Amino acid sequence: MPVIESLINPNSEEFAKNRESMEVALAEFRTIEEKVLHKAREAKEKFHKKGKLLPRERLNLLLDRGTPFLELCSLAGFKMHDDKDGSMAGGGVIAGIGYVQGVRCLVVASNSAIKGGTISPAGLDKTLRIQQIAMENKLPVVTLAESGGANLNYATDIFVLGARGFANQARMSAAGIPQITVVHGNATAGGAYQPGLSDYCVVVKNKSKLFLAGPPLLKAATGEVATDEDLGGAEMHASVAGTAEFLAEDDADGIRIAREILHQIPWNESRQNNATLQWNEPLYPVSDLLGIVPNDPKRPYDVREIIARIADGSEYLDFKPLFDQQTVCGFIKIHGMSCGIIGNNGPITPNGAAKASQFIQLCEQSNTAILFFHNTTGFMVGTDSEQNGVIKHGSKMIQAVANAKVPRITMVVGGSYGAGNYAMCGRGLDPRFIFAWPNSRTAVMGGVQAGKVLRIVTEEKQAKMGMTPDPKMLDAIEQATAEKLDKGSTALYGTARLWDDGLIDPRDTRQVLAFVLDVCYEAERRSLREITFGVARF
Repeated sequence: MPVIESLINPNSEEFAKNRESMEVALAEFRTIEEKVLHKAREAKEKFHKKGKLLPRERLNLLLDRGTPFLELCSLAGFKMHDDKDGSMAGGGVIAGIGYVQGVRCLVVASNSAIKGGTISPAGLDKTLRIQQIAMENKLPVVTLAESGGANLNYATDIFVLGARGFANQARMSAAGIPQITVVHGNATAGGAYQPGLSDYCVVVKNKSKLFLAGPPLLKAATGEVATDEDLGGAEMHASVAGTAEFLAEDDADGIRIAREILHQIPWNESRQNNATLQWNEPLYPVSDLLGIVPNDPKRPYDVREIIARIADGSEYLDFKPLFDQQTVCGFIKIHGMSCGIIGNNGPITPNGAAKASQFIQLCEQSNTAILFFHNTTGFMVGTDSEQNGVIKHGSKMIQAVANAKVPRITMVVGGSYGAGNYAMCGRGLDPRFIFAWPNSRTAVMGGVQAGKVLRIVTEEKQAKMGMTPDPKMLDAIEQATAEKLDKGSTALYGTARLWDDGLIDPRDTRQVLAFVLDVCYEAERRSLREITFGVARF
């Protein structure tokens, strides 16, 4: 295929400014992640005195050494609900895709080192999202559970939708997706059903506690007095109630058992063989990705410069390059895996929407995954655009994106505004995976534009009422609106609300895409053995 010839000068002043801006944004979100890790490490002595491992220590024991692990939604709930300073981001859950006994799994660990692993509304949203990822990509689920259940300050916000998590578990079991849970501590009330709905349950002697009502609630409700062990201890559940299939001596032994269970399931044996792929690395250094996207959203750039640094051999087959210059479509390979790519060099015009719609249909026909790289102000506006059918063609593009069955993976690398976010397969269009660079912004429109719109609307309204508009009041409205929208459009704001599956270092883009493309293509090849109902204990 043709090779992209880069026109970027990494030694230019503009490149240096872009790089500096990106590094500041990158350092900001890495600092927050470190703050969360530090908060959890503060509980290390307390956990070890109880003979327990910290959640991330458990995770490290579970995962195969030296294999990749892609953490998901690490900053969910950032500065939301009870998280005042960002140190409790993550929603009480650590989750990601990694390898256990050579099997690629979705792994989940209750972050019990922070607020007992209680679940906030963001934590519920994160749980539902990772379950969706497991179901769409046919990934076994291994859970290391220890949670105080719902954060009671927000119980009314998560109670009703909490049932969806249980329904997902039941449906995964019926679909043939195995679920293994090790209970390292408390699993109370609704939290007890999570291991109960798993296909395999491992409990830890003298540590696991599973009950619908703990001793205090039991006494208050019925007057009965019972000990933790009699009511919901590990040995009781393993030998009397039959809730657990395996009894472990300690945290490490429980994780060993979980690994043995996965080892015995013929998961990889049932995978259809795929030929060993070969590829060449891109011709340009990955570090260039820090300086390509301008720090000023008004300055143009060519998305092909990004493509040149993620595509095998920097090879790229441009689709209809002379028909609309602002929507870029073409074919590349990443680690030998074929994919289509759609990127923005500006607003989406009627012709750009038509071009992208045709391209999506071609990818659907050939079963080729599609990558979307966002950096757009949205659809082109104006009389010319309207008369050329921007609504009609934009609707066709959204139709194509929404109904495509091939894996769709989204990367927000710059601005993602208005209906352009939808047409480029934003969160609401259900991409298989969606990640964002730390400099990106997502909003209905730019803050400056929103401020001016509200100013004009207010001014016209007052004029119709016979009032003389007050310039100072209009200035205040314009400024307040702009500040509000700008604050609510940052990458940190969006990732806290799970508008993406996590922020990534731009330099990791190729590796992340290769990893999730392989996940998607393996899911396409894998055949599951479905049953009518999930596996139940009798």
